[in-house]
Amino acid sequence: MLSDEEAAVLAAVDEAAVGRTLLELVAIPSVTGSPAESELQHHLAGRLERLGLDVDLWSMDLPALLAPGFPGMEVAREEAWGLVGRTDGGADGPTLILQGHVDVVPPGDLAAWQGDPFVPRVTGDVVHGRGACDMKAGLAAQLAALAAVRAAGVRLRGRVAVHFVVGEEDGGIGAFGTLRRGHGGDACVIAEPTAGTVITANAGALTFRITVPGKAAHASSREAGVSAIDGYLPLHRALARLEAERNRDPDPLLAEYPIPYSLSVGTLRSGDWASSVPDLLVAEGRLGVRLGEDPAAARAALERCVAEACAGDDWLRAHPATVTWPGGQFASGRLEPGHPLRDTVAAAYADATGAARPRERGATYGSDLRHYTGAGIPTLQFGPGDIAVAHSAREHVSLREVVDAARTLAVTVLRTVGTK
Repeated sequence: MLSDEEAAVLAAVDEAAVGRTLLELVAIPSVTGSPAESELQHHLAGRLERLGLDVDLWSMDLPALLAPGFPGMEVAREEAWGLVGRTDGGADGPTLILQGHVDVVPPGDLAAWQGDPFVPRVTGDVVHGRGACDMKAGLAAQLAALAAVRAAGVRLRGRVAVHFVVGEEDGGIGAFGTLRRGHGGDACVIAEPTAGTVITANAGALTFRITVPGKAAHASSREAGVSAIDGYLPLHRALARLEAERNRDPDPLLAEYPIPYSLSVGTLRSGDWASSVPDLLVAEGRLGVRLGEDPAAARAALERCVAEACAGDDWLRAHPATVTWPGGQFASGRLEPGHPLRDTVAAAYADATGAARPRERGATYGSDLRHYTGAGIPTLQFGPGDIAVAHSAREHVSLREVVDAARTLAVTVLRTVGTK
């Protein structure tokens, strides 16, 4: 079902160049908020310019972004660079956004890796390294698709806008700032790892902090004090009950997951001396937001849960725990059911690779998808790799998947923006 122009573009996909690009990107340690994150944005700006795109590379005014809708941040940040490239001409047709984030999470325990996580390791068809899957493989596929369209000499009726963003891992400040600058489009494909599926919805995730008071005393007379750790225990049990309640009857797009909307406590900090009864505990965690749920309603549900647990405890009734909401605040998001973008991408994959059409599903994590759908831009995720190995020392991606994604995106571009 390929047109002559589509066949020409597929023939122009340079598989060897895809591999070289991926290795080059993984080798830049673009951890969220680090100087290397900015380094990668400048590197990619040069690549987009060499592909003939009009490039907008700008330093974001961080204080000015602290406005209604600000998505929060998980890390201290001194700078954030936005990067958008647009193909020339094409004013007669729609604009398709190809979006991807350049930041990666820290590597964690280096002893868990086979070698330096930012020195990509290749075994057969597989590239290992931090960011290989999430999501530098997607960036490499997008660059390869653009290069193939240009090499084939295809003239586009519409435009392609490439949005490379920072800070997706810590709230999405890059996408937020890019849209606030006025960059938009008629549809968007985010090349996050989707494991051979088309993801049309994301659950949300809100970072919470619970502060539990206690009463200090010497450990030899602990009966004179109240341990904040003991005070936290009924709250922990209440949070488990809340998670079970919020996961009854999930949306069909998320029904395959054991816990579609997880509620997890990630850190507990209490006490400053082994022989003292701790007078403070701070718990931080993540609350899953249901598809279509107002984040304010999700926050209210957790706050109500904590308040009710405090009311049922003798100590906490008089000394209640407090809940605050620091860090990333991810709303949910979804492509409108039945929107043609889903079938366009699925058909492009089947026609470009000869494989069956990928199935549709949702994802339990938050992503930049919600920024674009919130701005009225139909958006889905399709890209190489599997999120199951992201953020781990097992992170890897198959080059075959990267090439297949590049071919799919190239056909999607032609079918979305049209040709002359």
